[in-house]
Amino acid sequence: MNFSIISKVSIFLISATIFLNGCNGKLPGGDARKNPYDPAERVKKNLEQGKGFKIFDTKGMGGNSGVFDFASSNELWKASLDTVDFMPLASVNYSGGIIITDWYSENQNPNESIKISIRFLTNEIRSDALDIKVFNKTCSNNLLSCKVVETDGVLVVELKKEILKKAANYKKEKEEKDNK
Repeated sequence: MNFSIISKVSIFLISATIFLNGCNGKLPGGDARKNPYDPAERVKKNLEQGKGFKIFDTKGMGGNSGVFDFASSNELWKASLDTVDFMPLASVNYSGGIIITDWYSENQNPNESIKISIRFLTNEIRSDALDIKVFNKTCSNNLLSCKVVETDGVLVVELKKEILKKAANYKKEKEEKDNK
């Protein structure tokens, strides 16, 4: 028997064993008492819990691929980006609901810098919609030893206030535009 055939059969058997070992006879989400009857409610519940995926997305199949209207229509998201637009961004993930800036130092002082993390808890414009964290990095000995500390000071409150104010203004402008 050829060695490559033996290795392919071995890989198949190992994969099948691992796959079948994961089956315990229960289907996830199969209990009708725990899931809504209405399909729209089930979809809403799954989206809130972050479950589900699409195998064939119609936008990727020659539809509106490359058009990202969702982020600009979310006032809270747009206001957050506009508020931290002076800082370099390290990670921005709309579907994950998080914006993380890179380390930023004002006046080109490399010994002191800040980093901001904005997590979206809801798309509604309200005070508990955002989880903002500000980190201060202080370095000594020409960046050889640095200390990073999370701050819960005035900057967090001011950022949240500014973002919510901008988001409310964006929503008001959008509503006025839609009414015309």
